[in-house]
Amino acid sequence: MVICPCSMGTLASVAAGTSRSLVERAADVTLKERRKLVMVTRETPLSAIHLENMLRVTHAGAVVLPAAPGFYHRPTGIPQLVDFVVARVLDQL
Repeated sequence: MVICPCSMGTLASVAAGTSRSLVERAADVTLKERRKLVMVTRETPLSAIHLENMLRVTHAGAVVLPAAPGFYHRPTGIPQLVDFVVARVLDQL
């Protein structure tokens, strides 16, 4: 399962095990069944609470993958930046 984009509210809910929505419930079940869960976070800067929640879901088996494209391949447009992040997500699956 991939949650993209994943807000810090969704991350916190999954970390705490409180399923407030269908996406959060699906993530909870994915972790429970030991399936792959990739959470593509989008917010910065990160607070200590955000980092603690990321650590908590990582310990539960999720992968936290910030939507931060690389620039070392010298992209010439937005589609190449999007493709970079999408490729990283697909590599996790």
